[in-house]
Amino acid sequence: MKLQPDQPFTFGDEEGDFYIQQVRRTKPFGRMNHIHHTYEIYYLLSGERVHFIDRRTVSLTAGDLVLVNKGVVHNSSEIGSPEHERIVINFSDGFLGTGHPLHDPLLLAPFSQQACLYKLSSQERVFAEQLLGKMIAEAAQQRPGHEVYLRLLLTELLLFAARHPVDERPESPEQQNSLHQKITEIAAFIGGSYETKLTLPDLAKRFFVSPYYLSRSFKAVTGFTLIEYVNLTRVREAQRLLRETDLKIIAVAERTGFESAGHFDRMFKKLTGTTPLLYRKLNRM
Repeated sequence: MKLQPDQPFTFGDEEGDFYIQQVRRTKPFGRMNHIHHTYEIYYLLSGERVHFIDRRTVSLTAGDLVLVNKGVVHNSSEIGSPEHERIVINFSDGFLGTGHPLHDPLLLAPFSQQACLYKLSSQERVFAEQLLGKMIAEAAQQRPGHEVYLRLLLTELLLFAARHPVDERPESPEQQNSLHQKITEIAAFIGGSYETKLTLPDLAKRFFVSPYYLSRSFKAVTGFTLIEYVNLTRVREAQRLLRETDLKIIAVAERTGFESAGHFDRMFKKLTGTTPLLYRKLNRM
């Protein structure tokens, strides 16, 4: 289908069972607070982008395919020119996950990692783009049985990814610009120091930048303010402790850097939609 610049085609709800969107951007555009409870598939048709994915930045070029697990922080921003075209798919466990007739553990194997990057060859790009084109057409036309066919096409795409080797080569400092390299370092530091007191002035001083510069650049790259990212990192670790240990709630709050049990409870509920106690009951291993 023919797209108008900066006017995306969208089908479904990003937090629903199935969502697909194709857009050709000509103007700067960035998502904020980008984290959700569905699996994501991102394919870059043209242009260049940089992805911040769970404490690291990855440079993307046309033909790159990225799979992002549920609950993983990620954000896309431009490298130079904002012009690019991409397709994004989000789907839930209910659409193709456990219990579905088409489900096979192999299909979701790539999501066992936080995120997977696939560098496709020219021949693989043709295959992937034909498959994605069929999905866009089905979503646009919505003919009888379109949901069945979308599931079949998604199954084929996931099987392709599960069989394809993941590009696990770390980016060299030369591949990252100085801003993204700095934000990667800061995010990694937060990930290893979440239990301590972390403030904007202290982090700015540690990494030799001004608080103003750190505040603006961190949000531009990650989609989160610094304090939002700190709290999110702490809550994600708290979730792990609630699932895997018998620590009391107040001990979990202390171990993850929250100043009080009340603050922990409020922030946990804000970011997860439930209380720490209920989360533990529903997710004990």
